[in-house]
Amino acid sequence: MGNCLPLSSSSKGIKALPINTIFKLPSPVPAWPPGGGFARGTIDLGGLQVYQVTSFTKVWAAYEDGFFMLGSYAQPNNEPLFGWVLVGKDGENGSAGRTLKSPVDYTLVWNSESLRIKRDGNGYFWFPNPPEGYAAVGLVVTNSPNKPSLDKIRCVRSDLTDQCQTNKFIWSPGSESNSNEFNVYSLQPSNGGTKEVGVPVGTFIAQNNVSSSSLSLACLKNSGNNLSSVPNLTQIRALIQAYSPRIYFHPKETYLPSSVTWYFNNGALLYKRWDESNPVPIDPTGSNLPQWGSNDGAYWIDLPVDEKAKEKVKKGDLQSSEAYFHIKPMLGATFTDLAIWIFYPFNGPATAKLEIVDIPLGRIGEHVGDWEHLTLRVSNFNGALESVYFSEHSGGTWVNSSSVEFEDGNKPVAYSSLNGHAFYPKPGLVLQGGAGIGIRNDTDKSNKVMDTVKCEVVSAEHLHSDIVEPPWLNYAREWGPKVTYELGIEVQKMESLLSGDLKAAFKSLVNALPDEVFGEEGPTGPKMKNNWNGDEV
Repeated sequence: MGNCLPLSSSSKGIKALPINTIFKLPSPVPAWPPGGGFARGTIDLGGLQVYQVTSFTKVWAAYEDGFFMLGSYAQPNNEPLFGWVLVGKDGENGSAGRTLKSPVDYTLVWNSESLRIKRDGNGYFWFPNPPEGYAAVGLVVTNSPNKPSLDKIRCVRSDLTDQCQTNKFIWSPGSESNSNEFNVYSLQPSNGGTKEVGVPVGTFIAQNNVSSSSLSLACLKNSGNNLSSVPNLTQIRALIQAYSPRIYFHPKETYLPSSVTWYFNNGALLYKRWDESNPVPIDPTGSNLPQWGSNDGAYWIDLPVDEKAKEKVKKGDLQSSEAYFHIKPMLGATFTDLAIWIFYPFNGPATAKLEIVDIPLGRIGEHVGDWEHLTLRVSNFNGALESVYFSEHSGGTWVNSSSVEFEDGNKPVAYSSLNGHAFYPKPGLVLQGGAGIGIRNDTDKSNKVMDTVKCEVVSAEHLHSDIVEPPWLNYAREWGPKVTYELGIEVQKMESLLSGDLKAAFKSLVNALPDEVFGEEGPTGPKMKNNWNGDEV
């Protein structure tokens, strides 16, 4: 585990760890266009002004301009040092000297004296006991058994705080989290979304066992719901120029993305329930698609009827493809998410891996219309890229910038899996399953690559009339038909090729797959997803 303690890295028997290296983006963060409160260094949360510290040698003292430590920072020591923690002072709208107060005492949560592992000195984790009407938002870590000075840290007035919850596991004396031992977790607001006001402090919770949960920490809160720190349209375009990802498709990928306009122009049809024999061509902007409503099954989009045209459209058109950006304030407007949506006319079939044997699964996994996305999380304090979210089928993964591959400066690289189009941060095979049995997700570099700098900003609610949403974005129904086929026939085709243990393993795999795999059903569009207004899950 790493923290902000200035511990020596030269102790005998302890080799240099990744955390001894400070991660920086490959290229300097550019100077952003002026305007508003974006990338100005500080953010006023409605009475409390905060600053994001990334240089941890400074965190132990009050700053010249009055900022105070709110808590220590911790991260795993098998990663380069990359993180931040907030410091605070009374804001312009606050009552001077009232938003922050020193703790009245400290409670020792845990110390490392009894550990029989190699370590660089001892660590002592202290909970600051807040005065009445105030809350602690972080712990203090020291290398001394003596209580820290009461002036070391500040507690925050309770009305400027919000509930928080554990997020990522950071460290424990064992190799993984254990509720009966000491555990360190990062913290995040309990509620995430574009309208939520909870602000992470960058601190952590240390729990010696379940009984220590009474020493609860809080997050901060953007009590005025101040959006002045969110980038304007000019700044958004600069962010896209700086950070737009490059997406690599597998060398064998057949079903590539296209623009929505290309899809509509090349014969996509709108169907209506009870009038299926009269499909309607779709306007290039989607202006004749039904707007809003709900996914009631009354309408759906499908490929052209003509077989030649259908096969052409299924393969997409990489040259026409463009990324669709949705800009949204997150975490109490201290960060901005740039959600990048990619459209594929068709999702290809799945392939199973049964130990050393690969089995194509026929039509299993196929569906018309496929929306996938990446999300860039940018700090509103300085415009730095914090992390990237890679959507992977029904879930996904946040990856810190320190673990992301970059090209051409600060442009993240993403890999789209063969046929299924899940995004991954590294090339190779990801197996949905275990013990050598599961669904293959193969990724690799090729000359099939998409630069998402070719894009359209389709939505940024905080900019109001500056962005006009395309009509297709407000189409609430499915982008492909629902076609249920006989699962037994597909499975029997595969089973006829197998025998013995492989046949049994295949049956187990089929039984473990989610129901939605066994039929063709197009997805709803980006705006109908839970993460449109919520956080990534």
